[in-house]
Amino acid sequence: MSLMKSISGLRGTIGGKVGENLTPIDVVKFSAAFATFLKKENNKTQLTLVVGRDGRSTGHIVNNLVTATLQNMGVTVLDIGYTTTPTIEMCITQQHADGGIMITASHNPMNWNALKLLNEKGEFISGANAKILLEIAENDDYIFCSIAELGSYLRYTNAIHDHINAILQLPLIDVEAIKKANFSVIMDVINSTGAIALPFLMEKLGIKKIQLLHGSMNGQFAHNPEPLPENLTCIANEMKTNHYDVGFVVDPDVDRLAIMMENGDMFGEEFTLVAVADYILQHQKGNAVSNLSSTRALRDVTEWHGSLCFQSAVGEVNVVEKMKSVNAVIGGEGNGGVIYPDLHYGRDALVGIALFLTYMAKSGKSCSEIRKIYPHYVISKNKIELQKDVDINQIFDNISKHYDANQINREDGIKIDFKEGWVHLRPSNTEPILRIYAEAHNQQSAEALIAQMKNYF
Repeated sequence: MSLMKSISGLRGTIGGKVGENLTPIDVVKFSAAFATFLKKENNKTQLTLVVGRDGRSTGHIVNNLVTATLQNMGVTVLDIGYTTTPTIEMCITQQHADGGIMITASHNPMNWNALKLLNEKGEFISGANAKILLEIAENDDYIFCSIAELGSYLRYTNAIHDHINAILQLPLIDVEAIKKANFSVIMDVINSTGAIALPFLMEKLGIKKIQLLHGSMNGQFAHNPEPLPENLTCIANEMKTNHYDVGFVVDPDVDRLAIMMENGDMFGEEFTLVAVADYILQHQKGNAVSNLSSTRALRDVTEWHGSLCFQSAVGEVNVVEKMKSVNAVIGGEGNGGVIYPDLHYGRDALVGIALFLTYMAKSGKSCSEIRKIYPHYVISKNKIELQKDVDINQIFDNISKHYDANQINREDGIKIDFKEGWVHLRPSNTEPILRIYAEAHNQQSAEALIAQMKNYF
């Protein structure tokens, strides 16, 4: 059990000791610290913050703690209830709020929950600001309001509708082409808020043939929520038994998108961004950005279109910062996170779905035919549980010395580029583990790179 504090916010397992797990005390401290930070950062005494949650069973408990704490900090709370992370990101700017808190542990199992912290732009706070926030929380440097200064509580129920309607207004979303294609779509929404958002999106896109898996919104995840092949056997079997043109899988807060091909095989989570970028770059000239752990295929596709592909440290805030600095028209992460700045600077499975369906409809290609367009790469993902006393930097130094003839990047952990592939080692922002990702032209070569790195532990 653990409590993780990072630029991604506060994340941990429910229950246990204060400071070691996600307890009510930790939620209150962090919420109060966030309100204090925003007041100082924005030079305001009165704030309006948007609060929302995914479908996990502890969401209402954490939501009550967060909203009550914010009101006791004099904050006007706009509670949008069950929602998605990209929806709350958009709602903050649409409602002219000063920031927001999304209650979700994203891909983590249901015994986890978390507070994702967003600024007035609907974007994650920076690493530097996160450090300031942590100091406020650790020092209990916040003051609760008197009864005369308590904040108000408001409910808003149209945030998902507002989000999807904004998607429909994008020039590269062709609703008529999608309607004409008459697609049959199956979706796995893991009993979380995708059960609200995806059917409404399908309705607005004019798709009538839909099958919803795990759409009961009961807070009990039907399988491990990370959209990896081993967790998606149900939708794969359904697609192999019945005919569907495409399948979509989202995580509990709907910021990651995995695509299933018509034969029940995975499109490849890494290739969600690649395909969407291919479609975008056919119509918009500009650069692309992914993180250091994402496939080389995005670089290849971007160069096909005469543009440049840049990489950032892992983490949405880092990708967004890089996208802004290079004027990227598309970006994201290889975990199925699509960031389309014409809508907003945040990973968004809903806009990813709409863009991909438009690509299928306008190209006339099946899902598997689109996948064949792209270079064949295989990413192998592994991890090592970290002990508290391990000296990661010393290990990285040893690896650097051994591979000093190769291109090495130490911006985020250590990444080593080889002619036929790469390997990236980095401590997770959300779990007490070291992630080891490697990419090559086949599984055996990728796993061999990971095996080499494990020898240093």
